[in-house]
Amino acid sequence: MRALRVGWLLVRHEVRLLHSLVLWAARRTHGTAGGTAFGYARGQGPMMFGFAFVCVIETVAMSVLLRDWPVVERAVLVLDVYGVVIVVGMHAASVVRPHVLYDDGSLRIRNAGHVDVRVPLELVASVRRELRTTHEKADGELNLPIGAQTSVTVELTEPVTHVTFLGRRQPVRVLRFHADDATGLVRALAREQERGAAA
Repeated sequence: MRALRVGWLLVRHEVRLLHSLVLWAARRTHGTAGGTAFGYARGQGPMMFGFAFVCVIETVAMSVLLRDWPVVERAVLVLDVYGVVIVVGMHAASVVRPHVLYDDGSLRIRNAGHVDVRVPLELVASVRRELRTTHEKADGELNLPIGAQTSVTVELTEPVTHVTFLGRRQPVRVLRFHADDATGLVRALAREQERGAAA
């Protein structure tokens, strides 16, 4: 039963990546209506495309090495091409699924197709621009580095629930993530908090 659940979660994740490729090609974003989007993928673009290029080179090399075994060559070619699609899909998911500060008073923190956490602004105790390049695992903390760094830290008065990639529910009170315009996000979040407090 657990194997079926894990399989379903993997399939769902890959469908999100493929859907993200379609959105990226159409120059659209996911879940940004009614809010302000803050991207985070700019810093990882060159690395992801470099990784995709290495995968393409590996695909060509395997085709040459396996040319005497056509059945095996075709099977490996399909797997290699799908691998390249998934790598590009991971970057596409980061582009089309940005962080979103909604007008209804919530912050949506995302990382590609596998992390999606909603934070009501009334739970935010503090938010600051904080560049970190090292992250140690700790209970109640969620670190989402891009290019090995985070640039925004949000501390909460009470935990919100983060659902992990394999479906485990984890309470978090500190969230660290990256935003290309970290200063703009922090200022916008502070303004929304002030507006909420004055209402």
